[in-house]
Amino acid sequence: MPGSAELQIHAGGPGRAHAWCVGAFRGQPPAVGELPPALGEAATALARRKGWTGEDGQAAETALADGTVVRLRGLGATEAFELRTLRSWLAPVAAAAARGGAKRLGIAMPDHAALRGEAAEAALVAAGLLGYAFDRFRSRPARPALAGIEVAPPPGQRATYRAALPASRALVASIAFARDLANSPPNEATPAWMAARARELAKKYGMKATVLGPAELRKRGMGGILAVGEGSANGPRMVRLEVGRGPLTVALVGKGVTFDTGGISIKPAAGMEDMKYDKSGACTVLGIARAAAELKLPLRLRIYVPLAENMASGTSYRPGDIVRCYNGKTVDITNTDAEGRMLLADALAWAAEEKPDVMLDYATLTGACVVALGTSAAGLFSPDDTLAEQILAAARTAGERLWRLPLWPEYIEDMKGIHGDLRNSGGRWGGASTAAAFLAQFTGDVRRWAHFDIAGAAYIGSERGSGDKGATGFAIASSLRVLRQLATEGARRGRPARTR
Repeated sequence: MPGSAELQIHAGGPGRAHAWCVGAFRGQPPAVGELPPALGEAATALARRKGWTGEDGQAAETALADGTVVRLRGLGATEAFELRTLRSWLAPVAAAAARGGAKRLGIAMPDHAALRGEAAEAALVAAGLLGYAFDRFRSRPARPALAGIEVAPPPGQRATYRAALPASRALVASIAFARDLANSPPNEATPAWMAARARELAKKYGMKATVLGPAELRKRGMGGILAVGEGSANGPRMVRLEVGRGPLTVALVGKGVTFDTGGISIKPAAGMEDMKYDKSGACTVLGIARAAAELKLPLRLRIYVPLAENMASGTSYRPGDIVRCYNGKTVDITNTDAEGRMLLADALAWAAEEKPDVMLDYATLTGACVVALGTSAAGLFSPDDTLAEQILAAARTAGERLWRLPLWPEYIEDMKGIHGDLRNSGGRWGGASTAAAFLAQFTGDVRRWAHFDIAGAAYIGSERGSGDKGATGFAIASSLRVLRQLATEGARRGRPARTR
């Protein structure tokens, strides 16, 4: 199974890894304090070889008498190192170890401030995800699989890393789960298929599940979801899950466009195959819910997943249509490729109606956000400064790049309709902020709301980026950290959970 490599902390003895990866910064010896003597001596000997400097990407290796391979890799300047550097360092080493026949990989974490304390969880997650591959549709695996990942913490950090292990394991499994959903192809991953996977998740973790089909959506007046989905033979769905108990209620909302042609406002052909990733927001919230349930967080979580396939056909919604959403607001359709916000409008309005304490939504929403921030970061929008800072701090600790973008009142002026209350596309300028301003019209009285535009970071597409292609599971690690903080906040408040 993808992501199934066993993640464990090195116990200080000989270890079971067939290959070990050790790093060394420029001009410094490798950190081998937590390694068995034979491994530490081998790494130190490699660093003493003529020509070794520790420059970024420099590599050397040797084998012990028992066949264990020790790979030393340069990390460059100490001041340039960060969590993201760790990921880029580990990936080629893991691939080389697997190609060499190793089933278990050992990683000696470098002695660096970026990997100590709270960063232990992110370091372990980066290591654990080395075992992930989406090979379900291949006649043979694309690369050999690692069965186990053994981590030797930085010197003095063994207790910290051990304490971080349960959450790290839950995150690795949940990110792999979300990646699997997002990577699944659109001829399989229809709205009904995604709803079925959500039901399976609910059954496994004792969640309450509700799935609305087209008839129920029509009865409830969820016109946004219906409009986007009516051009496809695969009808739309709306999934609601509920799990957990606690003083605080948190709503998670995720955009689930299982494939996006753009509809009548059709996209260019180049890169359209990547539009299976337009369901990444839905996959993200299901991954977050899985991790929170695994860790039994004392929160009441409500998960809302609107699902539709945006196709071009004789029954598609059109530019010029006016659509009424769940909260009664009407929307002039000016661009059928601005479909994600139509799904989120209904889902956010339903979530807000149930009065959560905090509401977070996730969507591959705008190309404008990718233009602004590139493919290494996501945009964050919130009217609540305290919540925004809390999320940004969590992202820094998790090693995920988030950047807060403005949600000024002027942006809603661009989204006002001609004959309806709103329009679904505000034109060329400030597209990420105008889209967020549109969503804000459906959040009701929930002030503690944040919107994650993950369009650039949710996947590595076929025509952009480097390294492994596919879904990343971005924002799950940051969000779980935020949920744990909210659970602590709820415990301090100690008030009873809301009921309906």
